[in-house]
Amino acid sequence: MNSSDHKNHWETVYETKNPEQVSWTQEKPQTSLDFIHSFGLGKEAKIIDIGGGDSNLVDFLLEEGYENITVLDISAKALEKARQRLGDKADRVKWIATDITTFEPTESYDIWHDRAAFHFLTSPEQVAKYIDITEQNINGFMVLGTFSKNGPTKCSGLDIRQYDEESLSETFNENFEKIKCITEDHTTPFDTTQNFVFCSFKKI
Repeated sequence: MNSSDHKNHWETVYETKNPEQVSWTQEKPQTSLDFIHSFGLGKEAKIIDIGGGDSNLVDFLLEEGYENITVLDISAKALEKARQRLGDKADRVKWIATDITTFEPTESYDIWHDRAAFHFLTSPEQVAKYIDITEQNINGFMVLGTFSKNGPTKCSGLDIRQYDEESLSETFNENFEKIKCITEDHTTPFDTTQNFVFCSFKKI
């Protein structure tokens, strides 16, 4: 599936489904928040949420007083939904609608957060592009959450690439030092379970 097909797929998903109808919805993304807090950075830290869609992470970050938040997603519809939900608070966030593999950042980030976007990159070329973008544009920390080797092999009808602590760490070991990895079960809105691996990294 090429970039245009991917975009069309996700626009359709977000146009036709509510949060309670998609597996990735979390009422409160506690694990992501815990990792972000663990870095000990101030509220002025530049944070980007990759594949943030209409995730609630941005709501909690704003509530906690973070001042420099960017949300990136391939689906403009997903970002529109998040903006509508946030109302006036949406003006305090930068919104970027693009495919992560073609993203050309105009600034560097202190915290790069990605829950369940990276595992959709299944070709070596896509992974290489992602690694290159993170190498060039992160000057602090990265949090990655993907389906684990005990997790699903597909999501939203698309193939994904499973990881474990070792393979995720190896993928980024040229430019990032692993800090911590955990696995956790995510309970979907329809009461199924998906096993994730989350790893935090520090830019070398």
